[in-house]
Amino acid sequence: MTKGKLYLVPAPLDFGCDVQAPLQDVMPLATIQVAARLPCWICENAKSTRAYLKRVNDIQPLAQPLQSLHIQELPREVHKKGDHTGNFDARPLLIAAMEGRDMGLVSEAGMPAIADPGSSVVRAAHDLGMQVIPLTGPMSLMLALAASGLNGQNFAFAGYLPQDAAGRTQRIRELESLALKTGQTQLFIETPYRNAALVQALLQTLQANTRLSISSGLTLDSAHTRSTTVREWKKSPGGPDNSTPAVYALGR
Repeated sequence: MTKGKLYLVPAPLDFGCDVQAPLQDVMPLATIQVAARLPCWICENAKSTRAYLKRVNDIQPLAQPLQSLHIQELPREVHKKGDHTGNFDARPLLIAAMEGRDMGLVSEAGMPAIADPGSSVVRAAHDLGMQVIPLTGPMSLMLALAASGLNGQNFAFAGYLPQDAAGRTQRIRELESLALKTGQTQLFIETPYRNAALVQALLQTLQANTRLSISSGLTLDSAHTRSTTVREWKKSPGGPDNSTPAVYALGR
C-alpha cells in the first residue's frame, strides 16, 4: 500500500491575539488549498486546530466536514518538555499515513517543529519511509531576524529563558557573551504575559552597547520592530504588551 504524505502546515501568528489578520493575507493560497483537503491531523490543541480549519474553509471549502476530520493531539508532556530529545515515540500517531492517507502536522502558530513541538512526528515519518513536505507560511523567527538588522549569516535560537529571576539573568548574560564574542545573533521568545518582566530584565542586565531587537505582533496591522542599543532603549523604554506574541534578538 502506498503510504500517505506528512504535510507540515504553518498556522498564522495571531493565535491568542484579540485581532486576527485575514488568512489570505498571511498564508499562500497553495498552502490553504492543501490544508483544505487533508483528512487527518496531528496538532497541539484540537480546539484551536478546528478554529484554524474554519478560517481555511472560509477561503477554500474543506474536502470533508470539519466534524469528520481525524484530529489527534500531541501528549501534554510533549508541550511541556518538548519532543526534540528523541524520548517520545510518535509512530502511533502516523497510523493513518501508513494506511495511505495524507496527514497534516500543525502547531498553534507558525511552522510546526520550529519553536514548537512536532519534531518527533517528522522524525517518525522519516523513519517510516514517508514523504515529508513543508508548506510555505509565516515563521516568526525568520521575520524577526530579517527585521532586526542583526547578523543573519550566523544566528541561533535559544528558546525560552528561565522563569526565575536569577536563572533568567544568568542566561541573558550567557547569550550576550556569546553574541558579543562570536557575532552570532541570539533569538529567543517568551510567553506573552511575561513580556514586561523580560524586557525589564534585559534592560537591567545587558551592556549599554549591546543591540536589542524586539518584534511584536508580526503579520498583524499592529506589527512593530524596534532594534537599537540598550542605551537607547533605556532612554525611551517600551516593548510589547503582555498579550502580544514577541520575538527577541540580541547581538552587536
